Amino acid sequence: MLGRSGYRALPLGDFDRFQQSSFGFLGSQKGCLSPERGGAGPGADAPQSWPSYLCHGLISFLGLLLLLLTFPISGWFALKIVPTYERMIVFRLGRIRTPQGPGMVLLLPFIDSFQRVDLRTRAFNVPPCKLTSKDGAVLSVGADVQFRIWDPVLSVMTVKDLNTATRMTAQNAMTKALLKRPLREIQTEQLKISDQLLLEINDVTRAWGLEVDRVELAVEAVLQPPQDSPTGPSLDSTLQQLALHFLGGGLPSVAGGASPLGPADTLEMPFLSEALVSQVGACYQFNVILPSGSQSVYFLDLTTGHGSIGHGVPDGIPDVVVEMAEADLRALLCRELRPLGAYMSGRLKVKGDLAVAMKLEAVLRALK
Repeated sequence: MLGRSGYRALPLGDFDRFQQSSFGFLGSQKGCLSPERGGAGPGADAPQSWPSYLCHGLISFLGLLLLLLTFPISGWFALKIVPTYERMIVFRLGRIRTPQGPGMVLLLPFIDSFQRVDLRTRAFNVPPCKLTSKDGAVLSVGADVQFRIWDPVLSVMTVKDLNTATRMTAQNAMTKALLKRPLREIQTEQLKISDQLLLEINDVTRAWGLEVDRVELAVEAVLQPPQDSPTGPSLDSTLQQLALHFLGGGLPSVAGGASPLGPADTLEMPFLSEALVSQVGACYQFNVILPSGSQSVYFLDLTTGHGSIGHGVPDGIPDVVVEMAEADLRALLCRELRPLGAYMSGRLKVKGDLAVAMKLEAVLRALK
């Protein structure tokens, strides 16, 4: 299945890819007296010489004989149960064999060692670390990563500590990707950056028999604003910034010296109309959490006339109070995030009628 980034994921639950239950030594394997020539995959041992082959067969025969002479007592130690979601990697006299399981697996005493490999999806988080963006902003960024093993032999043969190696790979890829981007791009294009990280991490981990299924970037906090930001008054409102973007200068320009909207200021904007008021018919209050941790309050009144938007609380009691981070509000207005999806993921908090809050979709369509 192709993901949104174009990466073709390996089939989930492909547990029958490897050889099934292996009770006994025969079945579809080569038998206990026939060591495998050439191993079971990349990085396997070289073919055995004939003296080594004969020695291997003799020791395997003695191990089998000891198992039979001491049976059924030896059965308590030689028989292993492998569940469906695991595979057992067996080393006979140090040489790797075909993955065993699921079902019952019989091991030769003293000459067989084994390692279990869990094929289920696992997850870890990359701890938040301080990074400097391209425009000089200092931010704390972490990530959540989900992965699974698709080749148990490679996962055992190629890397010793799979979790640590994958975590370090994810952290290095995240650091390199974010150092090349400005703060605004990091905040507004987290999904795109996460998809790129998924591809870069999989380029490395596929050689380990591991596939990363999901990467979710998390910007914890902006510790220092960009150093190259212009001096003087700034637009502290996501709504105002996006109004400038969509309306092409419908608001006063900061560079021209005009100050931003103050509390209780109201604007009438071209995208507001009587049709939109009749369709929505509600008053919204937006509590926007800024990167600094402070909160800005804005309102959108679509109850009378052509509607109005402004900084501060509305004159009357709002029908719905919406609370979300500045980056999430920007993603909403840029159509990178839908109201329902933001609410289901916990990024949008609603106080009031949820059905009325979902009418914001009509406002977003009007911004196009």
